[in-house]
Amino acid sequence: MKRLYEKSPLLFALGSIGLYVVLFSLSDSISATIGVEKIITAPIGFILCLAIIFFLAKSGLLKEFGLCKMEKADKNNLFYLPLILILLPNICFGFNLSVSPLEALFGVVTMLLVGFLEEVIFRGFLFKALCKNSLNSAVIISSVTFGLGHIVNLLNGSEFFGTLLQICYATAIGFLFTIIFYKTKSLWPCIITHSLVNSLSVFYNAEAVSKTQNILVALFLCVVPILYSIY
Repeated sequence: MKRLYEKSPLLFALGSIGLYVVLFSLSDSISATIGVEKIITAPIGFILCLAIIFFLAKSGLLKEFGLCKMEKADKNNLFYLPLILILLPNICFGFNLSVSPLEALFGVVTMLLVGFLEEVIFRGFLFKALCKNSLNSAVIISSVTFGLGHIVNLLNGSEFFGTLLQICYATAIGFLFTIIFYKTKSLWPCIITHSLVNSLSVFYNAEAVSKTQNILVALFLCVVPILYSIY
């Protein structure tokens, strides 16, 4: 892994994204076949997290990729407000409590791990590799790539329109997370927020949300990062 990273950080980042997508898609498919959602995905995610942490620690790259303390980015308390705002859509429509305890457990564990993996891969590996050429391009490409990565949800049975909305607001949130990482030099605010958003989605009460409300939620999650970038 270290040899590939040193040879080409960008190729290493793209390879990491490809491996992550393939392993999680296959794991989700196998889990569905078994009859317990995420029962295979959770341990696969755990192994991937351990492998990445071991690689970064052994290579002395933990700080390089944001697994370190935050630098003081802004004295204004509003700096982290958007991270709180993007949590709201997953709780304002109530909770779906029909999920079985076992599926809830594996679902929450998987989503926590996904928050870590996606931040390290997209904000860490990909963004940092692209930064070597152009900061502006790195912000845009890493954010758009993160958003488009959610298109694989179509393979897992998600409906087209909902996935399209998810791609839009995931791109915007990716932009927000990239700014936070760039300013603080730490991925932890992004990892924590991303993991919380994902974990809450396990209990998202989709049946209580109309198509119009879904559009408004997506719009809200796009507008927050735009306003934040202006701020």
